[in-house]
Amino acid sequence: MSEVVKIKNLHKSFGKNEILKGIDFSVNYGEVVCLIGSSGSGKSTLLRCINMLEHADKGEILFHGENVLEKGYDVTKYRAKLGMVFQQFNLFDNKTVLDNCTVGQIKVLKKNKEEARQIAMKYLEKVGMDAYINAKPRQLSGGQKQRVAIARALSMEPEALLFDEPTSALDPEMVGEVMKVMKDLADSGLTMLVVTHEMSFARDVSNRVVFMDKGVIVEDDIPANIFNNPKNERTREFLKRAIEKY
Repeated sequence: MSEVVKIKNLHKSFGKNEILKGIDFSVNYGEVVCLIGSSGSGKSTLLRCINMLEHADKGEILFHGENVLEKGYDVTKYRAKLGMVFQQFNLFDNKTVLDNCTVGQIKVLKKNKEEARQIAMKYLEKVGMDAYINAKPRQLSGGQKQRVAIARALSMEPEALLFDEPTSALDPEMVGEVMKVMKDLADSGLTMLVVTHEMSFARDVSNRVVFMDKGVIVEDDIPANIFNNPKNERTREFLKRAIEKY
């Protein structure tokens, strides 16, 4: 399988606190990879480094064989190819649902308004939000906002989508509607890298599960092995706590 993105020896510190300690990792086309681990293990920092929202201190992030950390690399173009869905939705509050899904296409991809609208409508329909195109984010529930955020990311027609704990800001009854959309996307063959505390999604939907602890990757394996027969004691302890909690 060809790689969407390949990480080599990635390091990231905030002050004296080393968050990522030499990460080697890749995501292949068509894979759904879940990053799991305790808060503070480095999962979200790794995702933000991959998307260049944080700048790694050392290492390489290879996209189509090019190191995106090299000076002069077109970061805007790169980010358009790796869509990002955030915990807190990050929608434009002053814009309608439709405008939220067309603005990036028009400004970054240089699409005309009608083409952008058609693409946005396709993905809003896919996530069940096409009836809300004239609504503003304040008129929507948390689950609806996150579905719009997913449609917005899909409207850029990226090569992969990165999800940073997409359900952690939602009320429990809204988690299911977002998880269903994500499962449908996984079933459609979309490449996805998901930081999540939803163990059922990691176990049942992903192709690979990566367990991180204290800035390193402890285990990277298929879900059956991670959940049924983890090799590392730290993985076993984390899963025992996580499954008891949820």
